[in-house]
Amino acid sequence: MFREQVIQIVKKIPTGKVSTYGTVALLAGSPRAARMVAGVLHQEEDSLPWQRIINKHGYISIRGCKYDKSFQKKLLESEGIEVSKDFMVDLKKYGWWGS
Repeated sequence: MFREQVIQIVKKIPTGKVSTYGTVALLAGSPRAARMVAGVLHQEEDSLPWQRIINKHGYISIRGCKYDKSFQKKLLESEGIEVSKDFMVDLKKYGWWGS
């Protein structure tokens, strides 16, 4: 059930916005399950806009995935999201918190 909720939430994140692992976990009903969100994204990366999920500090923190930070940065920039040279995204400007 949690897995399906994560998938549905990630699909709702609009183009040009990002969310955090923790926010997705909270919206899925398990606020302490941010790492589980990462696990779901790794399993479903080819069918979800996984690039829109970053860490709570606004940093691209991708690990254990077939894609790297530079690829995620490129995908986000193609959606109009500004990403700094050190892989940071302004959550105040681009953050999505549900609805």
